[in-house]
Amino acid sequence: MASVRLIPRLDIKGQNLIKGIHLEGLRVIGEPNKYAQAYYRAGADELLYIDAVASLYGRENLLDIVHHTTRDVFIPITAGGGVRTLTDVQNLLNAGADKVAINTGAVQNPEIIRDIAQQFGSQCVVLSVEAIRQPSGNWEAFTDCGRESTGLDVVDWVQHAESLGAGEILVTSVDKEGTRKGFDINLVQSISSAVSIPVIASGGMGSVDHLMHVVEDGGANAVSMADILHYNRMALEDLRYECVQRGLETRKI
Repeated sequence: MASVRLIPRLDIKGQNLIKGIHLEGLRVIGEPNKYAQAYYRAGADELLYIDAVASLYGRENLLDIVHHTTRDVFIPITAGGGVRTLTDVQNLLNAGADKVAINTGAVQNPEIIRDIAQQFGSQCVVLSVEAIRQPSGNWEAFTDCGRESTGLDVVDWVQHAESLGAGEILVTSVDKEGTRKGFDINLVQSISSAVSIPVIASGGMGSVDHLMHVVEDGGANAVSMADILHYNRMALEDLRYECVQRGLETRKI
């Protein structure tokens, strides 16, 4: 039986949980810790916190929110946004995060991936990739919520990151994000077949079928979801039950 991790994604702006479409048009959802506790009680395997504007505005990391969450939530937490130095990583870990997600900081200085892996272990480093499909059919990596072009081919970039010590890839399809129309299966499959480390698929989930498709055909090891949970389109417990009925184990073994 296949196994996949279910990871609620909480995008943060200031002190608020927010949600957008294509990583834009951000709408306030509520208080992050309230949702984090609810997803923990519902049996989430992990939580993902991303500061949606940290790199754009140079804001501080999610230290207070992560610290507050870990008082009541006892599952792995990945936190990212504005991570550029080993001190940033140490501060997030001290606040209670188990892993850090890094995007802009890694693009600007790829060696930071190696530095984090050597200092804290590869399991701590999650490369976050915001991917946009290009007219050529390939995908380019972007930063700052899909606003800034990097010129990096996504597949080449994730392979390089793995060679530097990244322990996991979080790939968000900007084209699909917030649409509820399903994941970019070709994108996820291209990445999962190019690296040997786990791949977390993000962007576009609107149904159980979408989850099954990205795992079975895309090769995703974990699925990150936001809209479907934040707007109560489907409860996490029901989502897990439906997956198990279809032969998909939703607990990491």
